[in-house]
Parts: sequence; structure tokens; C-alpha cells
Amino acid sequence: MADVSPSAAKPLAAAAIAQLEADGVATLIGTVVNPAGLTHAKTVPLRRMGTFADPGLGASPVWHAFTIDQTGIVFSDAITVVGDQRIRIDLGALRILGDGLAWAPGAFFNQDGTPDPYCSRGALRRVEERLQAAGLSTVVGHEMEFVLVGPDGARLPSRLWAQYGLAGVLEYEGFVRDVTDAATGSGVSIEQFHPEYGANQFEISLAPLAPVAAADALVLMRIIISRVARRYGMRVSLSPVPFAGEVGSGSHQHFSMKRDDEPLFSGGTGANGLTPDGEAAVAGLVAGLPEAQGVLAGSVLSGQRMQPGHWSGASVCWGTENREAAVRFLIGGPSNPLGANLEVKVIDPSANPYLASAAVLGLALDGIERRLPLPPETTVDPASLTDQQRSDAGVTVLPGEQIAAIDALDRSALLRKILGDEVVDSVVAVRRYEHEQFGALTPEEAADRFRLAWSV
Repeated sequence: MADVSPSAAKPLAAAAIAQLEADGVATLIGTVVNPAGLTHAKTVPLRRMGTFADPGLGASPVWHAFTIDQTGIVFSDAITVVGDQRIRIDLGALRILGDGLAWAPGAFFNQDGTPDPYCSRGALRRVEERLQAAGLSTVVGHEMEFVLVGPDGARLPSRLWAQYGLAGVLEYEGFVRDVTDAATGSGVSIEQFHPEYGANQFEISLAPLAPVAAADALVLMRIIISRVARRYGMRVSLSPVPFAGEVGSGSHQHFSMKRDDEPLFSGGTGANGLTPDGEAAVAGLVAGLPEAQGVLAGSVLSGQRMQPGHWSGASVCWGTENREAAVRFLIGGPSNPLGANLEVKVIDPSANPYLASAAVLGLALDGIERRLPLPPETTVDPASLTDQQRSDAGVTVLPGEQIAAIDALDRSALLRKILGDEVVDSVVAVRRYEHEQFGALTPEEAADRFRLAWSV
């Protein structure tokens, strides 16, 4: 899924159109994801593919300020009704969806061809380039949890459902089979696909890829599961909390790093085989997560999930195979052939996946650059610690109040350095709108109102 430069886009498009037509493709979809986690799209006939790649299709700057209530726009001095940008698709990441459709991820550019600083895919690309300049190679593996609901968001029957139960597979075996087939046909590698803890909830784990390519694959997988669900008269809820008081959905990210082909998270002399750089990466994550919460889990519903005991990583600490820690360390070995890696459990589906990866990897890199010392490992359920033990270990709990996460992000010089002022300002703006408009809703009202807000 390597990017194709604009200068090479048109010749590549011309050469590819004939083959795509032979494959039955007639329409091309290009997508972008905005700061509120909403997936937007434009389509063109296949013959317009080259134009979609360069110079791109027009879009208003307010695409960065659309809100989850389907009507709101957060205007500012920088984002107004005046101006225009271009969305350019990356032809190197184009995939065939079937039924005459192809898809490619898009990015925002200014009219003069320069990258738009508000673009989320561009923000992750900048972090990926910083990692490469630091001599670090990185891969990211996404997990996606989702709940199947009716076309109007209504609850589906679940009498046979059990946590991780076979009945869930058999009840939806057509859906599971067709998703697997469609993913294979579109070149998406599924590592596992299984029923989850909640009723009618599933989880899909994707194979690790370079950061931008991995986020692209997650967006594509969301499209795939949503198209298949429609064929069975269902919809996919990508809400952090589809039903109040019940199991929430996460969008965890695993990542590993190497320097000169040597892993950072194994083979070292530090804790659990961590190298000095590996320890510093963990430390950077733990130190920066409270400021990044507004990017990773900052929606009006995220706080309902962000609670101890929900396996959401609400406790700011790290631990080996500790599913209550915000940063879970997975040891490499025979049972984990892809090697040791870190899982960030805080992230939920309302987050923009490009910005979430940029924040996570940027924090890890910051820890490495500043040589931060590794905090003590939490080897038990953090909720079982006494107040004194938590204080001694420096373990805190992420707030469940949306406004606290927004304010921490807004004040963060570190996240502004990693993502850019424009990105942080736009995330803060759309999340403040959510809080001001809907923060007074009861948990049930909020869950019902936004059950399908992030669905595609």
C-alpha cells in the first residue's frame, strides 16, 4: 500500500483503468476520515480515476469540522465557508471491493498542491517519516470490535449468544464467511475473527503493516463488514458503547519497532527483555496517554467505556499481559511468532484511526528521544491496589468525563508537537461541540442517539 506520487498518478491511472475495467470495476470510492471519526467519501466513474489522484476533487475546509449529530459544523477563524481543498486518492493503496466498486484512501491537499495540515492521513504520514528518520521501522496491527444491530440500530436477538461462543459464529455464519471472502478478495489479511464478550459483538484482528497502510486497511475493513452486514439486513455499530450499561467496543492498536532490524521490545537486558529504547517507548506512552485521551477516546460516549473493570485500559500503567493496563506488553516467543509488541487499549472506534496511530507512535518516539525511564510494572489488576500503592507506583485512572480529556488535549504542547496545532484544534473543536450539545444526555439517551454515528 505504498503511496504513489502525484506526478506518477496519471500514467499509473491510465495503465490501470483497462485492467480494472476487465475486472468489472465501474465506480471508484475515495474516503477520508475527519477529526470526529466520521468517514466521508466521494465517488467517480472509473475513467476519472486519474483526476481523482491528481489534481484531486474539491472539498470545503468544513469537512474537518463536521460533527457526529449529522448536522453540526464547528466554524472557526480558520475553517469557514470560504476556501477549497483537494482530496487526492492514493492509487498505490487502491483495492477492489467487488460488485463494480473499487476503493482508495484519500488525503487533503491545498489548492497549490501542498499537504493540508488538517489532514489526518497526512499527520500519520509525518509521524511515520519521523520514525524512519530516527532509524526506526514500525508496524501496526489493528483490532476492531463492533456490534451487529438492526437497520435502525435496534438490538438483535441474542438468546444463543455466549462470550466467545460457537453459537455466535453459527448464528451469523453467512456474515462471517462473506466477510472473510470479501477481505481476501480485497487483499486484507485477517488474523482472527471471533465473537466477543458482548451480545452480537465480534472482533477482527488485522495483520500488522506500516502505520499508514495499517490505518488504510482498518478503514477498508470497516467498509467491508458494513457492506456485508447490509446484505443480511443488518448494520454495524462502531460506537464505543452501543448500549448503555453493557460491554463497550474497543479499537485497540498493537505495534512493534525495530532499529537496524533489531527489535526494541525483545532481546534486551531490561524488564522482560526490553531494550533501552523499548523501555523508553513504553515510558513515553504511559507518560503521554492522559494528554492523548481526547484523540484516542474523546467522544461523548467514550467515558462510559473508560472505566476500571471494562478492559478498556482506564488505568494509566503498563503490564505484561495485563488487560486492565492502558499499555499491555505482549512477550514474543513460540506462541507469539510476530514478536513482542505493545497494545494500547484506550482507543475506541470513535477515534480517527490515522490520528490515533499518529498519537501513539509519536508518544513512543518522544519517550525514546527523551530517554524516559520505565515506570514500575503493574503485575495485578490495578483496581486491586490500595490508594497508597497506586500513589507509590504512579498509577492514575483516566477520567470518564469528556471535558477533562478535551481540556488535557487542548493544553498539551506535546500532542501539538506530534500532530500539529491544526489537528489538535480541530479535534478539540468537534469534541467540545459534542460536550456542549449532548453532554447533559443520560447514558441511555447518548447511546441511543449515537449508536450509528460512526457507522458506514
